[in-house]
Amino acid sequence: MDEKVDERVPVLIVGGSLVGLSTSLFLGRHGVRHLLVEKHAGTSKHPRGRGNNVRTMELLRSAGIEPEVREAASVLAENHGILQARSLTGDDQEWLFKEIDPGGALARFSPTGWCLCSQNDLEPVLLSCARDQGGDLRFSTELLSFDQDATGVTAVVKNRDTGEHSTVRADYLVAADGPRSPVREQLHIGQSGNGDLFHNVSITFRSRQLADVLGERRFIVCYLTNPEADGALLPVDNEEQWVFHAPWHPDRGETLEDFTDERCAEHIRTAIGAPGLDVEITGKAPWHAAERVAERYSQGRVFLAGDSAHEMSPTGAFGSNTGIQDAHNLAWKLAAVLEGAAGPGLLESYESERQPVARATSERASSRSAEHSHPGYSPAVTPGGGRQGGMLTVAMGYSYPRGAVLGADPERPVVPERMQLGGDPGTRAPHMWLVESGERLSTLDLYERSFVLLSASGTPWRAAGQKVAELLAVRLDAYAIGEGPDADLAPEKDGDWAELHGTTADGALLVRPDGFVAWRSPGAVPDPVAALHEVMTQVLSRA
Repeated sequence: MDEKVDERVPVLIVGGSLVGLSTSLFLGRHGVRHLLVEKHAGTSKHPRGRGNNVRTMELLRSAGIEPEVREAASVLAENHGILQARSLTGDDQEWLFKEIDPGGALARFSPTGWCLCSQNDLEPVLLSCARDQGGDLRFSTELLSFDQDATGVTAVVKNRDTGEHSTVRADYLVAADGPRSPVREQLHIGQSGNGDLFHNVSITFRSRQLADVLGERRFIVCYLTNPEADGALLPVDNEEQWVFHAPWHPDRGETLEDFTDERCAEHIRTAIGAPGLDVEITGKAPWHAAERVAERYSQGRVFLAGDSAHEMSPTGAFGSNTGIQDAHNLAWKLAAVLEGAAGPGLLESYESERQPVARATSERASSRSAEHSHPGYSPAVTPGGGRQGGMLTVAMGYSYPRGAVLGADPERPVVPERMQLGGDPGTRAPHMWLVESGERLSTLDLYERSFVLLSASGTPWRAAGQKVAELLAVRLDAYAIGEGPDADLAPEKDGDWAELHGTTADGALLVRPDGFVAWRSPGAVPDPVAALHEVMTQVLSRA
């Protein structure tokens, strides 16, 4: 086998869309050498999924690329809310919601916020930043086959420009190869869920006059409900570039060839309510909304991430965000195992943590499509839940009742009824503003490449953390919070970090590299070194 291997890498990523690129970025931030192969020649040209929720923006912030993403998204920075209308020229119009974060309540929970950045604008940023982190990303390169054994995966890839085949040996393979994942199919991993929900054709078009029709209205999307021509209108630049999602009914014998430029243009004019509108069709792409979750997220040394692991209705942009968060969860675990800090058992927690989140989130996405009467979606029974209800909780309030955590409540709902970010094991650690050497930072800014132990100054926890990091040879940073010379970090505006994190001044909180609480000590313990050593050993599957 050695003679046939052309190159070796710790991780091979298959798929170079949002999730594959994010996997590359996050692995690069951990210093993990990897290769990404993508069969297409470049990043997406079509302005597809655009909503990046607050949790995803936290991850991009921790990876150091939030400013670049905001810049790429600047053209849509003033677009907010979802409008539903029979037409854009009549009186029958209703805002489903006008602001994502009315009143700025989100600032209590996060140092950042939502961002509207189309996939064709976000992917080049991820690509550039992943390469800056040392990622080897190859487009026009297709996975032809793979086999795995007890020590790794052997893959054959093809350069589609030259036709050359080469063999890659990797310790692990991450399949981010889309909803019809060839990797998942080869592994014979089944799926569960409600299956296909509806079908649309995404139509890009140019219209200079549409901006005048809209006037001052700046929405994320407008659902147009004219029964003669319904659809969803999305701005690309608010000036002359637009996208329209038209219902497609293949079950009625309708084919893509039926969507001629003339039909599409007339459909758009009727839906908008402007018969003489200038409409120039520039592109068409079919897409399918479905609710499916893979029955397994891994087999051996192969892991599924993004659409290969779960499909969701696009309403609410849950699918791409869930996929990026899959990548973040998996990246630190792969890094820990590859560098010898963790046992292979840590990787089993990827499925136990992320699969329940996908199931709960996919159900919420389908409910949201029903709430918004998404064009083409006619569920037999409209799911419950109020409009805009629970969006923030689904986006960032989910938890891991089981996985690489200690002390989590196994009966806790994966997505609770209300936001509960109080330092409980298995939840995303709370956000709190701190001051370090005169600089303001969030507690979330501490979490990325290492475990972090938080405690009050004057307690033995910081020294215990430093000792355990040395004993186990793991990345573990310990910070003492408080006032005075012994403190590393000071709370801003007299904040009480212990109360916010659900502990006491004598307790401590252990946070994983992905920002989730691994363990919490409510108070002092007789031997903090022994206690923390045992916790780290269990969480990292080194027992």
